[in-house]
Amino acid sequence: MDERDPVIERVVAEMKRPVRLDPDLDRRVMAAIERGGGIRAVVQWLKRRRTVSVSPLGGLGFATAVVALLLIQQWWLAATPETTPPAVASAQERDVVQFVFVAPGASEVALVGDFNDWSLGATPMRTVPGNGMWTVTVPLSPGRYRYAFVVDDTTWVRDPSAPPAIESDFGRPNSVLTVRGS
Repeated sequence: MDERDPVIERVVAEMKRPVRLDPDLDRRVMAAIERGGGIRAVVQWLKRRRTVSVSPLGGLGFATAVVALLLIQQWWLAATPETTPPAVASAQERDVVQFVFVAPGASEVALVGDFNDWSLGATPMRTVPGNGMWTVTVPLSPGRYRYAFVVDDTTWVRDPSAPPAIESDFGRPNSVLTVRGS
């Protein structure tokens, strides 16, 4: 079940390739900082007091823009597909999804997500002896799911092989999985 996209493999290989830096770069950066430019000048500029005045019409325009953005956000959230899977689905409507996570130093790894009410004990993963891989299969109905791996009951990690979730539960990193019907 090793389906790797050759384009992604080339991108990953290119990103891992070492980058040569100009050996003179550090000296030039330090010289610019010592001249008083750079970060010190920016910090001083940010610390200066300024008086800001806004006309009533400008304030109304700003308030209108903020309200418009909030309404657009609410419309966008309402238009996105439901993230909670159907409560009841027949066995024929479910696909078995295998989750794989690499954590060589972990003593235990759990899979948590919308599909198991984010319960640490609901979906423990099994280790594959000798290589630090952890795996579990879960039957899921077609839909969109958010999930994460929890290493040793404390560290939440999103799946590095899946897209990150834009919205996150409780400020923790999540990934997104879309299960399409068979």
